[in-house]
Amino acid sequence: MDLNLPSSAAIKFEEVKEMDDHLLQKLVEVISNENFKRPFLHQAYFNRRLRTTGGRYHLQGHNIDINPKVFEKYGMEELINVIKHELCHYHLHLEGRGYKHRDMDFKELLAATGGSRFVRPLAEQSPENYHQYECQKCHTLIFRKRRMNTKRYVCSRCGGKLKQLM
Repeated sequence: MDLNLPSSAAIKFEEVKEMDDHLLQKLVEVISNENFKRPFLHQAYFNRRLRTTGGRYHLQGHNIDINPKVFEKYGMEELINVIKHELCHYHLHLEGRGYKHRDMDFKELLAATGGSRFVRPLAEQSPENYHQYECQKCHTLIFRKRRMNTKRYVCSRCGGKLKQLM
């Protein structure tokens, strides 16, 4: 994708190493015109406060937030998929059609444009944040975020007793 900036310098998005709000805005506008055949008339910007989500479409202001970790961790291809996902919400909402994840209009437009349904994990899920249990019978390891009562619950594979490791 080439992009014409006011300075008449063309940018190839695949070669961009650093992304700022201005470049993100231009990228969203290009993707909207090329894939949706409709203009993007609002603001797109990076929001560092987003933790686990790739992006967010605001119903009131029609702006789009993008998590900068998507570009930092996974590069341009994943960023473009997230932008397509958020633009599906944007265009469907402005047309008065079903813009929610569960709506068929959303699913069809997402498939047609090649956007992704989910972003790859952005937050590190380390085993230290989990409670670890081991089955006494089949020795299966079980990781849970919330603690569970080992006297009340058993292994789902074999029905054996569980022992808390950490």
